[in-house]
Amino acid sequence: MKLYLATGNSHKIEELRAMLAAAGLSIEVNGPTALGGMPTVEEDQETFSGNALKKARALAALLPDGAFSLADDSGLCVDALDGAPGVYSARFAGEDATDSDNTNKLLHMLGALGHVDRSAAFQCHLAIVSKGGEERVFKGECRGEIIREKAGEGGFGYDPVFVPSGFTKTFAELSQSEKGGMSHRGKAMAKLIRWLEAISN
Repeated sequence: MKLYLATGNSHKIEELRAMLAAAGLSIEVNGPTALGGMPTVEEDQETFSGNALKKARALAALLPDGAFSLADDSGLCVDALDGAPGVYSARFAGEDATDSDNTNKLLHMLGALGHVDRSAAFQCHLAIVSKGGEERVFKGECRGEIIREKAGEGGFGYDPVFVPSGFTKTFAELSQSEKGGMSHRGKAMAKLIRWLEAISN
């Protein structure tokens, strides 16, 4: 089976490829460059699933026979901010914002609210689309809280300020193996892998 990842984010490609390899599935995993590059997609949907499907469908149009495209749309939903940044997580501080810009804006907004509940959840929606148009979405969530200052050098995005429930370290302080099993992406991937195993048998 050939699987093409509909993202230009090298961190996501690396993380997804590692999870699929760890599952022992005989799947050839490629980035969008193998198909000439990721088509331009405006992520204008109001849900993670909507954006993930839009990206997966765009790459699916370029797939060879028998292949699948896989798109991830994920983000951080903060309770005190009514679910923001949500689908705007990657561009919270503007279209060209860096991870640091987005995280700093989040910390500033929460700080301005004073002593509020800092609970939050990372969500991941994985959309897989076949060359023939079959579509599935697998969802994962990891709850935790936002700390007041960044901690850790690993991960990406909001990882340095998110401490998952039951832990004292941020995602950026946890190892890839520690994070993989209980992260939002790890949970969504577990569901996807079960489905891939079922259709491969």
